[in-house]
Amino acid sequence: MAGRWCRRGTKLKHAFLISLIALLGVSGAWAQERIFRCPGNVYTNSASDAKAKNCKPIDGGNVSVVTGTKVKPPASGAAPAASGSAGQKVDSGDQRARDSDARGVLESELKRAEARRTELLAEYKDGQPDKQGIESRNYQRYLDRVEELKAAIARNESDIAGIRRELGRSAPATPGAPSGAK
Repeated sequence: MAGRWCRRGTKLKHAFLISLIALLGVSGAWAQERIFRCPGNVYTNSASDAKAKNCKPIDGGNVSVVTGTKVKPPASGAAPAASGSAGQKVDSGDQRARDSDARGVLESELKRAEARRTELLAEYKDGQPDKQGIESRNYQRYLDRVEELKAAIARNESDIAGIRRELGRSAPATPGAPSGAK
């Protein structure tokens, strides 16, 4: 007798839970009101506002709107930002130091790219690189590696040309030269 009562109670609990879940699911669908999109990507769920502003209804899906925070302008006595925004002037000495640092970085990048080119050309051996491992039995793998080396050399040459162009645009690293002179 006791076993029958437990099974019946379990069935009632399951039926109650299923009906509760169904009820919550339906009520969730009713909770979403109609949403309207107004000019300027403004959204509203007020039908009267939508009619007044000539908004169009959106079908399907929910819309989440998150308002952003406003950026406060710097205080009048605050120091200028280090990033150098458009309205701020940078001291000429600071600018020369930045230009010198940038030129130094470009020159080190050029040296690194030229060293890489030397390595790639040594490995490429005018299109006849040494076969490695399984490439002696798998000729297609060898051909693929040769093509990858050829592409890497072309990319490297392009990088070197770009760095040289950029160095040509920057001022010489001599301390007495005026900024912008070539």
